[in-house]
Amino acid sequence: MMPMNPSIAIGLSLTAGYLLGAIPFGYLAGRLKGVDIRQYGSGNIGATNAIRVLGKGVGIPVFILDLVKGWLPVWLAKLWLSSAGVEGAMLTTVAVGTGLAAVLGHMFTFWLAFKGGKGVATTAGVLIGVAPDGMLAGLLIWLLVFFATRYVSLASMLASAAVPGWLTFRMARSGEWEPVMLSFGVLVMVLVFVRHRSNIGRILDGTESRMGGGKKKEADVPKVGDGAGMSSGGTWPWGAVLGQGRGIDDCDFRDSRKPSVLAWSCLAE
Repeated sequence: MMPMNPSIAIGLSLTAGYLLGAIPFGYLAGRLKGVDIRQYGSGNIGATNAIRVLGKGVGIPVFILDLVKGWLPVWLAKLWLSSAGVEGAMLTTVAVGTGLAAVLGHMFTFWLAFKGGKGVATTAGVLIGVAPDGMLAGLLIWLLVFFATRYVSLASMLASAAVPGWLTFRMARSGEWEPVMLSFGVLVMVLVFVRHRSNIGRILDGTESRMGGGKKKEADVPKVGDGAGMSSGGTWPWGAVLGQGRGIDDCDFRDSRKPSVLAWSCLAE
């Protein structure tokens, strides 16, 4: 790889971070299925709502892509900066800044009028690139809280708090403080809590949805006649391709046996 000017490498890294982070994979996945997921479930474009509205077969790939778009720009930044001769504290600072740009891109994507997701999966991807031990600490707390409560939102918020908590413990124990890394952890924690403020209200009210909690509300899936994912003839556009020719009225929207599967998935049965 040809050596790169340090200033160009830094600018390119930060720009790539935001642009990659801004790709709204959850929204795009919904559009590919003829559904605007902002109109259903929690209205969020992130992986949790993609799983809730589109099903695990779509939602899990969305989660992976959201995670990768956090890790990839950090990896590219380190590659470009190394080729430009940048190393040490400066390399760490720019890599963390690139990761933060990716998280902000996800939360405030210009593709959707700066209304994006909540940044948890993308933050996890960034942490894999800059502080994998912090990611593991957050993952441990996420799993413990999720399986205890089934609240994805609560698990995500406490996991975000665990990251700077772990980084503080690790740095205090080693005596080697990394202000940029710690500041990133604290800032992301604050952003995650702010983005989950509506969830906090629902948790306190006892109305927050639990993952795998049984029947879906009607608002969680497209309603009959709302036009989402339908052709003008009233059937799913890919129904003819599959040779099934069934209309939206033939799908069971509230099948409690398949709480994470959207009504259109009945076309694959």
